[in-house]
Amino acid sequence: MRIITFAKRNYKEIVRDPISLIFSLMLPLFLLFIFQQFKIPNDVYLLNNFTPSIILFSYAFVTLFTSTLVAKDRETSLLIRLGVSPMTSFEYIMGYMLSVVPLVIAQNILLFILAMILGLEFTISIISTIAISLFISIFFIFLGILIGSITSVKGANGISSIIVQLVCFTSGMYFDSSMVGETFGKICTFLPFTPALNIIKSTLNSNTIMIKDIIIFTIYVSFILIVSIYVFNKKMIGDK
Repeated sequence: MRIITFAKRNYKEIVRDPISLIFSLMLPLFLLFIFQQFKIPNDVYLLNNFTPSIILFSYAFVTLFTSTLVAKDRETSLLIRLGVSPMTSFEYIMGYMLSVVPLVIAQNILLFILAMILGLEFTISIISTIAISLFISIFFIFLGILIGSITSVKGANGISSIIVQLVCFTSGMYFDSSMVGETFGKICTFLPFTPALNIIKSTLNSNTIMIKDIIIFTIYVSFILIVSIYVFNKKMIGDK
C-alpha cells in the first residue's frame, strides 16, 4: 500500500508539468508520422522497423522524467523527510518505477495506433512487442533513478539529453551504425541500445531474437539495477 501511495504521488508530480509530458508523447508520434511521409528508400525506415526505433527513442524521455523526479525530491529534501517513515529503499524505488509505467504503456499504445493508421497490420506480435518493451523500459527507468540520485535537476536534464542522442546515433534508429565505420558499428553492438532495438524489432516482426542481444542487454539491465539501487541507498544515507 505504501508503494502505491508513493507511486501515485510521483505520478501526480510528473503530470504536473503537462507541457513536458505532451512534448514527450507527441514528439515520437510526430517523428513516426513525418518520416513515413518521406518514403525514404531504406529498410530502416520501413514501418515495421521504424516503429520499434521510435519506441526505443521515446524511452529516453522516460529516463528524463525519472531522473528529474528523483533529483527534485533530493533537492527539496523530500527523501530526508520520508526517511523517518517505515518505508524501505526498495519501496521508494518501486514507487518511482510504478509511477512511470503508465507513461510507458501510453507511449506504446499511441505509437502502435498511429502505426496501424499509417498501414501497419495488426497482429498478435504487437501485443508481444508491448510486453517485451515494458521489460526494455526497466533499463531506462533505473538509469533515470541512477542519474537522479547523483545529480541536480539541471544535471539530470543535461545527462538525459545525452541519453537521447546516444539512442539516436548508436542504436541504428536512423542508420546502420556500421555506416560510420566498422569499428564504430562493432562498439554499438556492445552498447545497450542496439541490442534493445534488435529485440523489439525481432518481436514485432516475429523473427528469432539473437541470443547475443538478449545476453548483452540483460547484463546492462542487471548492472544498472544493482548500481542504481546501491547509489540510491548511499545517497539517502549521505543526505540524511
